[in-house]
Amino acid sequence: MLQDSVTKLLMKAIKDKDEVRVSVLRMLSSAINYEKIARQHDLSYEEEIAVVKREVKKRKDAIVAYEKVGALDKASWEQQELEILKEFLPPEISDTELLSIAKQVIQENNFSGVKDMGKAISKVKEKVGFSADGTEIANVVKKILFNGYLMHEQQK
Repeated sequence: MLQDSVTKLLMKAIKDKDEVRVSVLRMLSSAINYEKIARQHDLSYEEEIAVVKREVKKRKDAIVAYEKVGALDKASWEQQELEILKEFLPPEISDTELLSIAKQVIQENNFSGVKDMGKAISKVKEKVGFSADGTEIANVVKKILFNGYLMHEQQK
């Protein structure tokens, strides 16, 4: 499980006196433990990855916020944390691969227009798993369905 890996890496980071890595690994270990307590069972790999993704999203949001207010040192720290967290995620698929999968899912299920957006996003998420960010999936599906919707409307 991911928790065991985090614990081993934390011990190594403490020995190496890697301040950023120690901080991130402690936070991640804590977040996984909180999730375990909240769910009242040992987490599956998928649930642990969901925790990591949630922490990644927090860092991305913080980077944007810090950059807006000019706190570049804090944004830099968050960026370092983000890079460490990404090490625990499966490799992401390329934009072209995601687009191809989304088109295939939309065609196979005859999704059309914005009304099917939620169902299409859900099906694409099932197909790609954790290899794509939910926001990216939503953007690609929206682009395909909205553009398809506009073309359909123009033909009327």
